Amino acid sequence: MQTMNKSKLKFTRLNNRTKGILFILVSALSFALMSACIKIVGPLPIFQKVFFRNLISLFIATALVLKHKSSFVGKPENRKYLILRAVLGTAGIIFNFYAIEKLVLSDATMLNKLSPLFVILFSYLFLKEHINRNQIVAITIAFLGALLILKPSFNSDMIPGISGILGALSAGAGYTCLRILKTEPYYRTVFAFSAVSCAIVLPFAIYFYLPMTSFQFLTLMLAGVFATITQFSLTLAYSFAPAREISIFDYSNIIFSAIISYFLFYELPDILSVIGYFVIFGASLYMFLYQKNNTSSKTS
Repeated sequence: MQTMNKSKLKFTRLNNRTKGILFILVSALSFALMSACIKIVGPLPIFQKVFFRNLISLFIATALVLKHKSSFVGKPENRKYLILRAVLGTAGIIFNFYAIEKLVLSDATMLNKLSPLFVILFSYLFLKEHINRNQIVAITIAFLGALLILKPSFNSDMIPGISGILGALSAGAGYTCLRILKTEPYYRTVFAFSAVSCAIVLPFAIYFYLPMTSFQFLTLMLAGVFATITQFSLTLAYSFAPAREISIFDYSNIIFSAIISYFLFYELPDILSVIGYFVIFGASLYMFLYQKNNTSSKTS
């Protein structure tokens, strides 16, 4: 108990930026572990995996809504966006899980990291936010990096890679909805996402259901735990520090995924994929530094 109190005291002494970085690193590691769990369980139907992945989040979010004596359905003006975010997020998970099954884990993870760039595009198209030449250049370069990972062959071998990009696109659209839902508490947003997602996939999960071993069931439950840690850690990270200061650290999950992929699945990305990683990361780092400097110049 005394050790825990000392650790808590040390944490409270950290500045908010450091706390934000620590939480985003926890989120990145949890996401990599969740992805590994999904890959480990083997050839179960994707809908079955998605249902159990969101079930843990649903229970925890329900408990938090009850604890805060809050509404489950959100503000009237936000309900359609809560549902849209959940539908888009569910599509993103389905596409991402398919990519995780078929690709090297770090390849699937890196393709998923295109989602922030899609947020820029969707924010421009639907929220009428300004997009400038620097952002267009960064997005174009990032997609060239994605092509290095995909290695286009124009046959069925491309399907997992395309699925990974569609997952990032759907996730980016879902994150764009979150920009509209700033007035909703995080636990209500997580509840709406988990509840709607479970409702969407449940009929398919029942229809395509395959019996699971105890190991598969426990691994899926563990995936749900890691997914929940990812969601809440990311929320806490951005509550301590703005995205412009810490978002780049989310790319650490590529390193975590590569390490896990090597030790658990004996998989290593090829040289073109590694070059693609650096290209996408470089484009994202450029955008991170650009947005940070742009924000600093406006506030100074």
